[in-house]
Amino acid sequence: MSMMKKIEIDGKEVAFRASAAIPRIYRLKFQRDIYKDLAALEKAIGDNSEEVSNLDMFSLEMFENIAYIMAKHADSSIPDTPEEWLDEFNTFSIYQVLPKIIELWGLNMKTDVEAKKNLMQLTGK
Repeated sequence: MSMMKKIEIDGKEVAFRASAAIPRIYRLKFQRDIYKDLAALEKAIGDNSEEVSNLDMFSLEMFENIAYIMAKHADSSIPDTPEEWLDEFNTFSIYQVLPKIIELWGLNMKTDVEAKKNLMQLTGK
């Protein structure tokens, strides 16, 4: 099961998709663990304020990669590299987009857990 969400970026509605395939796609494309990266980003962004944020350039790149993978997963017509995709925007605020992506990922994880729990109840395992 997957979850979709449209997020406005630079005046454009961009679709993002979260599913069980995302960790694998992210790992294959970037050789990184999306769970660790999302946790690090969530910690670094703090209370979602630029003034108290601990984001460095590496954190910003992780965010861009995660956003790219989730957008590409929703729309296969998106360019094949994060750089080409990001070039479509004038501005792209991590402080506006990251919380929505984390929320989408959290909803997807909750749905997966509930689906597994329901399946276990149906099968008696």
